[in-house]
Amino acid sequence: MFENIIEQDAVLQLRDDIKNGRYAPSMLFFGPGESGKGSAALELARVFSCEEKGDWKCSCYSCQRHRFLQHDDLLALGKRVFPAEIMACSSVFMRNPANNGAKLIFMRSLRKLLLRFSPVFLEDDPKLSKLASVIQSLDEELSDFWVKADSLDETALKKTCNSMIKNALVLESEGISSNISIGHIRSASYWCRLAPNGKRKTLIIENAENMRDEGRNSLLKLLEEPPPSVCIVLTAKRKEAIMPTILSRLRPYRFLKRSIESEKEVIRRVFHDSGTCLNEYLDSFLPQSTEKLYPLAAWFLVSLARISSMSAKKENPNNIPPILNALGERYAPIAESAGLERCLKSAGVIKILLSQSGNFEDSSFTRFLKICLEMVGDVTKTASNPEYILYNDAFRKNINETINAVDVLNISKAIALEALFYKLKKALNKKAL
Repeated sequence: MFENIIEQDAVLQLRDDIKNGRYAPSMLFFGPGESGKGSAALELARVFSCEEKGDWKCSCYSCQRHRFLQHDDLLALGKRVFPAEIMACSSVFMRNPANNGAKLIFMRSLRKLLLRFSPVFLEDDPKLSKLASVIQSLDEELSDFWVKADSLDETALKKTCNSMIKNALVLESEGISSNISIGHIRSASYWCRLAPNGKRKTLIIENAENMRDEGRNSLLKLLEEPPPSVCIVLTAKRKEAIMPTILSRLRPYRFLKRSIESEKEVIRRVFHDSGTCLNEYLDSFLPQSTEKLYPLAAWFLVSLARISSMSAKKENPNNIPPILNALGERYAPIAESAGLERCLKSAGVIKILLSQSGNFEDSSFTRFLKICLEMVGDVTKTASNPEYILYNDAFRKNINETINAVDVLNISKAIALEALFYKLKKALNKKAL
């Protein structure tokens, strides 16, 4: 068991706990991204349902269902970056369509997404109910895919894969919000209290730090009296991000950042390819990769600094916030590499930004804003001016509110960016702080 998780002492401890019957009913897997937390949680669900000894190659009915992520005793919720993994796994399959392992990897990447659209959640969620036809279409395509893929020629196979990817991206962009809602926690709690179809149920809540207070309180009630036939696994990047009363009811397992050699091995073994950084490798499959978004973020910050400087000069030419010059000096050369024209109006900046980014498809909007935040943070770290910390906090607050507005409230990206530009311009005026 857990043979598919590379270089993580946490799974060795977890395996020992399971073999010796010391496992806890509720657990927390915490650590950096791409460290195998989600894969370990899915493997744990398979092991707990296995009718034999839990080996990865076990041929029992339960293990077969788990390998295809179609077991009725598995439920998952929480946002993660699906497009990059789906596109990477699609590439693996298309390079070797006759390989069943490659086919399974591609199917699992899509099923991980579909798990978030379980009938358990659809009944009481009008937003997901509107996507029912897309969910059904992708589910049917996947059901046929394993059987019919071998008989399709290259053109038909590519068309089928593109159709599944298209449906998956629609579900990811329109059906999954950044925050875990109380409605989904309540639905999951109800599901947990129903008898399992097999030996044991597993509820997985990924990125559990992205849960609202009411959702946390609802989850706490479940953790206080977990049904004996259910294992609950939360994943998070930081243990400290979990509410103390919830954390006290979880057994923590720490996942560490893998070494370069281990990440190379993951890329080689899973994607049959070469690379040195798993996150960068996955990111390279996105139409709007971090490499493409970085100069666009630099241009956005430089444009913001330039327009804010013009506004500040009108009020007090001798009191220009120093961070505006710092942002310009640091990122102007990078912005110029994007080949974008200078723009002195916020509406023009937003229009160009949306055009150049392809309207931020494939979950790139959140990544773009986080890149902007990291860039401001880098300027703050290298400055000795304590006021920069206040500016950095203002960026963080307004960017997080913008992400929430788009992901949770379904505000259009154009309107959200316009509001963000106005708020940041105001915050960059020293008097506003």
